[in-house]
This record gives sequence, structure tokens and C-alpha cells, in this order.
Amino acid sequence: MSAATMAATAAAAASIQALKAGGVLVHVDPQEILRVVSKQSEALVVRSTFGILSTHYSYITSYKGLAFYATSPEPLAFPAGTELIDAKSIWVPG
Repeated sequence: MSAATMAATAAAAASIQALKAGGVLVHVDPQEILRVVSKQSEALVVRSTFGILSTHYSYITSYKGLAFYATSPEPLAFPAGTELIDAKSIWVPG
């Protein structure tokens, strides 16, 4: 694992910990999460799928201490260098 990947993983873990502590989650449109990810080199994005009749996609990433979350009816194409982690699910407080 590269130093950048380890740093991205640590940042994601810190964001998840902050989410647990404060419940801070920014729900954005799919195009906005693409914009947030494009501002980072070697960004880390967690992705999951959900749906019964049709498949939808959930994405979560961290940036500057905030966790950004988006859903999309189609898979998103992230910039080269983005590390995607496929999760069984992403739980978001309702």
C-alpha cells in the first residue's frame, strides 16, 4: 500500500469517526461529488449498490474534514487515480 493510499485511508477513517461523533454528512448531487473528488490527487471513494427493481449507486468520500455522499441511477466515472472501494452497503443516518 502506497503512502498516499495509507493517507487517504486514514483520512476516510477520520471522516467516518467524525461522522459518528457529530453526524456531519453533506448530501450532494452526483456531479458535485465528481467535482469534489477531482480536486484531490489519489482520492478515496467508497461505492455500493442498492435497489430492488433497478440498481442505484451510493458514493461517499471525504474532503477537508467533511464527508460527502451522493446517489446516482448510473455508475459515475471518477478521474484517473481515484481509488474505489466496493462496500456491501453504505449506511447513512436518516
